[in-house]
Amino acid sequence: MALYARHPRFTISLLILIFISLLLFANSGSHESFINPLSLQRSNSLLRDQLRIDEVFYNRMLEQRKALVKKWGPTPDKVDPFPSNGEFYTLWDFFLPSFRCPHRLERVGIMGDGGKWFCGLERIAPKKSCVMYSFGVNGESSFEADILKAAPGCEVYGYDFSVKSFGPEIEEHRDLKSRSHFFPYALGSRDAHGPTDDPKMYTLRTLMERNGHDFIDVLKVDIEGNEFDSLEVFIDSFHGAPLPFGQLQLEIHVFPNTQWEKFPKFLGWWEKLEAAGLRPFFSEPNLVYVNLVRGVRPDLIEYSFINIRGDHELLTDPHH
Repeated sequence: MALYARHPRFTISLLILIFISLLLFANSGSHESFINPLSLQRSNSLLRDQLRIDEVFYNRMLEQRKALVKKWGPTPDKVDPFPSNGEFYTLWDFFLPSFRCPHRLERVGIMGDGGKWFCGLERIAPKKSCVMYSFGVNGESSFEADILKAAPGCEVYGYDFSVKSFGPEIEEHRDLKSRSHFFPYALGSRDAHGPTDDPKMYTLRTLMERNGHDFIDVLKVDIEGNEFDSLEVFIDSFHGAPLPFGQLQLEIHVFPNTQWEKFPKFLGWWEKLEAAGLRPFFSEPNLVYVNLVRGVRPDLIEYSFINIRGDHELLTDPHH
């Protein structure tokens, strides 16, 4: 009796394994760090269909959020973001990364605090010209360095008033340093750059205008709680028009005794991000912070967002 007739599941599994092995063998001679982007392209219609389907599922999650608020509230003002009386949830359970990255999802940067989960690097890498903004450097630049290595046409603009330069991952690499621009400025909700202002502060929109940029491929923000007002002002300044960036890597800080730890306030801010077209596709609690400060609540979390509005590489086949 033939092998398939006797063991059909085993035979199918074996054929799949052989096929995968042949693919890996075929690519084993390549010296490129990333998969050929041409092999990962799809038609605009298929990509748009996938995004529409993912939006349907995201909206289902929004209904679940309403149900969770009703369960533990029953209104937003009654929800304790970090309860300690036996309730089985935290703030982050209301804001799940329920949207799917429609491209390759990968970890970029170090495998600890500083690395980020990135969507579609194979779409950014071939661009002749791309721009990354990085707010919050703090002496560690592995994420930015890995993006620059993968995307030779990319330049990074870094801002941090607490340090004097990028981290050694960029500063000690001649090619990467030549495509990097560092400024000791703070990102804020207003411009404050007079002779007595320390640190000098600019809105994101002002910085884009100063640099002559109308689009940011990668926006990274890690500014210790100032992200709320800064992003809110930036979103409001476009009055409903699509935001000019492809994806956002954001660390959120909900520190105790601030207005943002109030659930209704945080919910309103988050819904503003959603209304602007931002969809979270990954989240990662900052457990290093929890581990270093024993007994602290999980105030810090990394989110990765894709912007589903506008016209950019993550939404449209670059060949069209």
